[in-house]
Amino acid sequence: MTMSNLVDRITIDPEVCNGKPTIRNLRITVKTVLEYLAAGESIENILEAYPVLEKEDILAAIQYAVKMSDHEVNTSSI
Repeated sequence: MTMSNLVDRITIDPEVCNGKPTIRNLRITVKTVLEYLAAGESIENILEAYPVLEKEDILAAIQYAVKMSDHEVNTSSI
């Protein structure tokens, strides 16, 4: 699976998690995965906490964040 295909694992559906980006419509948000990573959790620990996830899902969340970082952000709102 290529890095560009990884992002295909990210779904946005207004009926799921209020339209927030999720992993394969599983009701696990990209933000949740990224927060675990930011807190220092390993991919293995995340997979243990969420057995329905696959390693590629976590890599997809990271790739999605990379792509989103290209967008301008108003830093006063952070």
